[in-house]
Amino acid sequence: MKINIYYGGRGLLEDPTLYVINKLTTVLEEIRVEVTRYNLYEEKNSIAMLPKTLKDVDGIILATTVEWMGIGGLMQLFLDACWLYGDKEKLGKIYMLPVVMANTYGERDAELTLVKAWEMLGGIPCDGLSAYVEDHLEFETNRDYAQIIEKKAESFYRTIHQKMKMLPVSNTAIKQNLLRNSSIILTPQESEQLSMYVSNDTYVRKQKEDIEELTKMFKEMLDQGEVDGGQDFIKNLKDNFHPLEDFNASYAITLTDVKKTLVVEINNKGLKCYYGEKPDADVIAKTTHATMNKLVLGRITFQGAFMSGDLTAKGNFKTLRTFDQIFQFNIL
Repeated sequence: MKINIYYGGRGLLEDPTLYVINKLTTVLEEIRVEVTRYNLYEEKNSIAMLPKTLKDVDGIILATTVEWMGIGGLMQLFLDACWLYGDKEKLGKIYMLPVVMANTYGERDAELTLVKAWEMLGGIPCDGLSAYVEDHLEFETNRDYAQIIEKKAESFYRTIHQKMKMLPVSNTAIKQNLLRNSSIILTPQESEQLSMYVSNDTYVRKQKEDIEELTKMFKEMLDQGEVDGGQDFIKNLKDNFHPLEDFNASYAITLTDVKKTLVVEINNKGLKCYYGEKPDADVIAKTTHATMNKLVLGRITFQGAFMSGDLTAKGNFKTLRTFDQIFQFNIL
């Protein structure tokens, strides 16, 4: 028979949970049970891989300490890993003994949390050990307490050895009907491989770097697309240019959402369009890429955009109104 112990405390010398699991280990080893202990505080970077240690066990002991509230973060991470990466078929055959010691209120609640979690995972929880310990020295030297722990170890052994059946509970029905995992269905082998990737800091870091690189690449592609769109604006302006005799003016139109400024310079019958800066333009306007697109498609006018507030402008307002005479776009 093989039993694993998963300890979710901080490993402090005065932690009474350590005394209890040491006592349980001694009794179980005396009756020839192979006991392996995993200290979760030592396995922080590989907790996601621990579900694979459940593959060949008959029972487990989940032991934690209530220092202020609940089962603690490390134990929660382990249970999360069992839900995400554990072999649910194998978990359904594993007996679990909860052990919760507390130096504050809440040991019964924490024990119940472990029981409910194991039931949700499909496993078989057994009656556990929970206690409030005010003085760990007094607790560890009490013979009556020691006998209770020893009897619990023997009872846990008999439960596993005899493969005792448990009455059905509603948590199992909830798991089957409501708590279906919405993620991709994986085989146990694929889940184990995924857990290895998740726990590999180098792999995770490389994935993040790849994502950042892809993000940068797509941003550059998007920026390039915006520039191409800007070239369309220049082409539309040139194609729909209708010069006025002896009219000279300049416009600087900032596209605020793409942070580019379209400069239009008119010198009699000459037209020059480019992206750049011209702080001394006769009309300095601000609008969006979408509004400029509507303008060159003939869906709105320059003055109409200004009057509606889609475009703001300052400078020579006579020159502003003349824009619609010089550029006459066909409605598309």
